[in-house]
Amino acid sequence: MTSRIANVVPHDDHVVTAKEALEGLFLRLEMEAEVRLIAAALRAGWTADEALEAIEQLRADDTRH
Repeated sequence: MTSRIANVVPHDDHVVTAKEALEGLFLRLEMEAEVRLIAAALRAGWTADEALEAIEQLRADDTRH
């Protein structure tokens, strides 16, 4: 058990920014949301290209507001 404690890295070596801490989760959630949107569009009869175009349009609209 002592060897396990000795391997703990001091907190100063683990300092990260909030962005670094959240970026991976954010990217996974963004990808999951896009996959779900495309799947819903395909079930509604859209083509994959139409779904991707609609997602890109939503992103463009979001950045303009």
